[in-house]
Amino acid sequence: MTEEAAAAPTTIDLRAEYESSGAREVLEELDRELIGLKPVKDRIRETAALLLVEKARQKLGLAHGTPTLHMSFTGNPGTGKTTVALKMAGLLHRLGYVRKGHLVSVTRDDLVGQYIGHTAPKTKDVLKRAMGGVLFIDEAYYLYRPDNERDYGQEAIEILLQVMENNRDDLVVILAGYADRMENFFNSNPGFRSRIAHHIEFPDYTDEELHRIAGHMLEEQNYRLTKEAEAALTDYISLRRAQPHFANARSIRNALDRARLRQANRLFSASTGPLDAAALSTLTAEDIRASRVFQGGLESERRRTEVQA
Repeated sequence: MTEEAAAAPTTIDLRAEYESSGAREVLEELDRELIGLKPVKDRIRETAALLLVEKARQKLGLAHGTPTLHMSFTGNPGTGKTTVALKMAGLLHRLGYVRKGHLVSVTRDDLVGQYIGHTAPKTKDVLKRAMGGVLFIDEAYYLYRPDNERDYGQEAIEILLQVMENNRDDLVVILAGYADRMENFFNSNPGFRSRIAHHIEFPDYTDEELHRIAGHMLEEQNYRLTKEAEAALTDYISLRRAQPHFANARSIRNALDRARLRQANRLFSASTGPLDAAALSTLTAEDIRASRVFQGGLESERRRTEVQA
């Protein structure tokens, strides 16, 4: 028996390891800061459990190896992929699988150059900054455009694949984007598929979850909705979801920003004296329903009524 094996403990308390690692805090933050996404949160917890068991096996002197942790996040815009990637970086750091636990978020433009000799240094610089943490590549399918014979994305892909294989104990790469486009990307680049161990799908938020997200955003900024504005927001979410380019929580944030703009204009235009904190912090139905989303929705409803008549 080797000295290392002789010094190894004979039992491991996984719950104690979980508590002492700080992983619990990260998972609680994930629950607290992100509404919904139950299947995503379940997969993150499963991954944490796997990593805890791998660490326990190492401490007991059992056969172990660095698990492949590269991931694919698929889903529509505004479903929390970047936020979850940030939490994943923190989780991997707490569990001892990356040195720093930082997140470097990039797109094609950060990796691919515009002329010969430009791509390699750009890609290597990004990888250098990401070492010890997580590299998040959003809309990864844009890395290579085969329809453009002068595209240099393939060079970036080859460098990424090499680093993902050779430095997997010091870097985790997360590829993100729409599910169908990511599937086509993996079919065209089997090297990526073979290196991705975890595929996590991000569902769209329900109307009720989007309403709660809006409430959370407003609470953070010390705003409130009147009862009528609450109803208007419910109608807005239903109409906006049916329109093009809907981006889940991102669309809700944009809608609230525009409602605040209308509120500010309304208050300034009508102001004849001092305003208290309640007036400055309240959004009305007027601030919500002035959106073009309602005009489009009403016009569509009018056309449907005329056709049915």
